[in-house]
Parts: sequence; C-alpha cells; structure tokens
Amino acid sequence: MSTSYTASAGYIGGTAAPFIEEMSEITHHMWSLGWDELNGGNISYLLDEAEVAKYIDIREAQRVINLTFPVTELAGKYFIVTGSGKYFRNVIKDPEANLGVLRVSASGESVEVLWGLRNGAVPTSELASHFMSHIERLKVDSTHRIVLHTHATNVIAMTFTHDLNELQFTKTLWEMCTECLVVFPDGVGVIPWMVPGSSDIGRATADKMKDYRVVVWPQHGIFVTGATMDATFGLVETIEKAAIVYNLIGGREIKQKITDRQLADLAQAFRVTPKAGILEV
Repeated sequence: MSTSYTASAGYIGGTAAPFIEEMSEITHHMWSLGWDELNGGNISYLLDEAEVAKYIDIREAQRVINLTFPVTELAGKYFIVTGSGKYFRNVIKDPEANLGVLRVSASGESVEVLWGLRNGAVPTSELASHFMSHIERLKVDSTHRIVLHTHATNVIAMTFTHDLNELQFTKTLWEMCTECLVVFPDGVGVIPWMVPGSSDIGRATADKMKDYRVVVWPQHGIFVTGATMDATFGLVETIEKAAIVYNLIGGREIKQKITDRQLADLAQAFRVTPKAGILEV
C-alpha cells in the first residue's frame, strides 16, 4: 500500500517519515477489518529522538497540552499518537489532521505538539491508559514501543458469553488455534467493565500490563502492546482469529480439542513458557 500526504511546517523536506507511514497503513488495515468504526480505537508509538529529528523540527513546540496525570517516567520521550475523535479511515488521506508527534515535557505534566493534530486537535482520549501502559511495559521489556487499542469484533462478542476469569479466558483462546499458545504464552489479562477515557481505567489496564501484553476490556475491545507495529498487530490478529473460532462453535458440543497435554508439548516444542496456573499436566 502506498501512502501519500502533504508536507507541512515542521516536516522536513517532504520526505515520508516511516513512523507516519506505519501509523497511516495500520489504521487503514484496522478500519478495513471493521475493528475501528467511527472514531473507535487509538494507537501510540514510542519513537527514538534521532529518528524523529530526521523528519520533524524538534527545536520548538507548536503548542503545549497539559496532562491531568503526571508521567515523569516518560519525561523527554517522543510519541506519535492518533487524535481524539478522529476516524481511522481518514488517517491515510490526511495524517497531519489525524495524527500527532508529541514530546513529553521535562516535568512530565504536559506534552508538546511537534507535528500534526492540525486545527487544535488533541491526542486520543485514552492517552492516560496509553502512557500508563507504556510505563509498565518498559519496566519489563526494554524493546517495548507500541500500545494499540482496537474494538476487535469477535473478542468483544466473546466477553458476552465467556467467563471473564482471565486464566479461563486465556485457556479457551489457546484451545481454539494451535498457534495461540506460541504467540501469547503469557496469556491475556481482563479488567472489569469501566468507563473509558479515565485515569481509573488507565491504572487498571497498566496494572495488568505488569504481567500481560494484552488486556481485554469487556464489551469494549482490547489493549495490546509490542516492540513493533507488525508484532503488535499480529497479536491482535491471532487473538481475534481464536475468538472467531470460539464464536463459530457457539453452544455446540465439542467432540475434540487441543488437550492440556498437547498444549504443554506445543510449548516445549516452541520453547515458550505458558502462563502458570492454566494447564493441568
């Protein structure tokens, strides 16, 4: 897929910044899959200062947006994020209006807009959940870069019919497709239903991120993290495929499935360690 957009003030030389292209392409993919209707979904991507400086003028901020929650752990770090109220289907047509490159201030109490978020637009309303999740994932994974929230259709459907115990939820997903245990041996976390866009849901999600790369928001969607955009998107794809299979089975009798012994053998073959307390072998 080719991405085209117009260079603007602070965007050096009109050269396509790879992180802007990545965000434009992945949001388009997610919208085309039906996961991000209207203005649903949001992404934040931790960037390297040297990479940003190749394409964006980092010497002076266009404006400053105060945060309602301090993030001193992220002081001085750079992110590209989706904007609040923006439609994923429009990002690829006009990234500058729908995305923003931010730098967290030295105090951690505000963000400086360096590019994008045109016409006074602001970062995603889920910025608290994103920043808090970045903080926790960086503590356990130095390669971490991406936080992605999407309304994956079948995962949402599964939260209506499946017990929300996260160990049971994980095991069911593992049993649906052979690759699942290999792709997410650490399982999935699940939080209770909460009002989105608040610091409370951000803290609850970040608390789960201490142990999981994936957190399910019942009747809402899924928060997924990773080191690269491909790996993070692929994690959502894998979980959504398992949820599709689960929903296709419905209430019908299951005559055969992947057993605990087979899941343990699979983990041994692929040298992954399953989340403790799930398999009975």
